[in-house]
Amino acid sequence: MKIHHAIIGAVILAAGGVYLNNASWLAPAPDRLELMAHRGVYQQFSREGLTNETCTAAQSLPSGHSYLENTLASMAAAFEYGADIVEFDIHATSDGDFIVFHDWTLECRTNGSGRTRDHSVDKLKQLDIAYGYTFDGGETFPLRGSGYGLMPTLGEVLETFPERRFLVDIKSNQASEADRLHAWLEAHPGANPDRLMVIAGPRAAERLNALRPDMTAFSKQQVMTCMRRYMLLGWSGYVPRACHDGFAGAPVNMTWMLWGWPNRFIARMEAVNTPVFIGGETDITRPQNVGLDDPASLGALRRNFRGGIITDRIELIGPAVRERWPDNPPADARAD
Repeated sequence: MKIHHAIIGAVILAAGGVYLNNASWLAPAPDRLELMAHRGVYQQFSREGLTNETCTAAQSLPSGHSYLENTLASMAAAFEYGADIVEFDIHATSDGDFIVFHDWTLECRTNGSGRTRDHSVDKLKQLDIAYGYTFDGGETFPLRGSGYGLMPTLGEVLETFPERRFLVDIKSNQASEADRLHAWLEAHPGANPDRLMVIAGPRAAERLNALRPDMTAFSKQQVMTCMRRYMLLGWSGYVPRACHDGFAGAPVNMTWMLWGWPNRFIARMEAVNTPVFIGGETDITRPQNVGLDDPASLGALRRNFRGGIITDRIELIGPAVRERWPDNPPADARAD
């Protein structure tokens, strides 16, 4: 009987230790909640049956606005709605620059053809990036003709918003792409790379980390590895190496799997130079990257939550966040 009681006591002590080690209320909360706008303000599309080959412009949904993803206007609107960070996509160009555009090829959205990277900036700026958008299955193309010259370069984005922060998505897994971006940043010291994070394929991200250890560069695979290992080992307070100097994210309906959520988890990630951003609900058996786009989902976050939220609908989530967290301190710079 004494042995039985000793075992029970040891289990209770161990459980208590794990609880205290992961108690959110014993960790300080971050200073403020931050919003990241994926692609800025843009034309939403049906996500049913999406594959890597889906032309999303061909299944656009009515939006009530004319903003196009990855444009200067869409980014300005995102900041106006309350974004602290805007994500955009880049491709290397045939003339040694970087263009801001999502698609690997031009046929879906534009009146051009071929791989984006095989064209010069001058050629790309002659295209109509609104050409392929249709809201009725191809019957009409109401935005066609309005997108000429709207595809910006990386330099134009950073010059237009000199104090703003960005997540730059390199649409390539080639290590050489990191060399090109590094060279571009060296040639443009005014770009202020300290305000940039970079997501890329594993080889490109690893190479950029080697070239610029002061810059946060990561891959989706690294984020997934970080989350899986932390869910397995985080109870001990251990932060896996895959989580260091990277990016941590999870769907809002899976945060219960993050040891110490929210404050302790966020503090652990911040201690290894890794920001935390929460996305929208997803199927736990088939998790996928989705933004937190429904204001109702904000109810799953505590009133004292001060982490990050990534969204594809900043025009909805920005105002909803201001309403739910009216005491959230403003960013250092709300206007350029």
